Amino acid sequence: MSQAKGDRRERELVNELDEAGFAVMRAPASGSATERELPDVLAGDSEQFYAIEAKSSSGDPIYLTGEEVEALIYFAQNFGAKPRIGVRFDREDWYFFHPADLHVTDGGNYRVKKETALAEGTDFAEFVGASEKVTLDEVGTAEDDGPDEDVLRVLNAVEQGVMGVEEAADALE
Repeated sequence: MSQAKGDRRERELVNELDEAGFAVMRAPASGSATERELPDVLAGDSEQFYAIEAKSSSGDPIYLTGEEVEALIYFAQNFGAKPRIGVRFDREDWYFFHPADLHVTDGGNYRVKKETALAEGTDFAEFVGASEKVTLDEVGTAEDDGPDEDVLRVLNAVEQGVMGVEEAADALE
């Protein structure tokens, strides 16, 4: 991915966080403008403070060096922020991970696959507090008395040809 595209993605993230009510700033040349390792984005909303390393890809897995992740964690701890890795794949939204939740390769680098981001990452809405993730397991634990008996009777009547579809729709309203 080109540096220009990476910069564009970082600015996009900053704008989205700003629109979500966060005070946010981007370190435009993080990693190269200074000897100190800085995160790409700092964001806070008076309740949550994040130091974010932002990465994007056209679809290939995203890799971060162990040094990048260690520097992020070090900065975040000293700054009083939560370290997060923000990843964005083309035609997808931003997804966020705590560094400890990433896959570590045999060489000590960190990897995020697109499938992993979509399945396990915190999406943007949840990250900014606009929604809360509910897993299929949690949905399955809700008290469910099974299907409504009246609905089943109407559906059976339609299936047996005793009742027409329009009549069934009226009965179910």
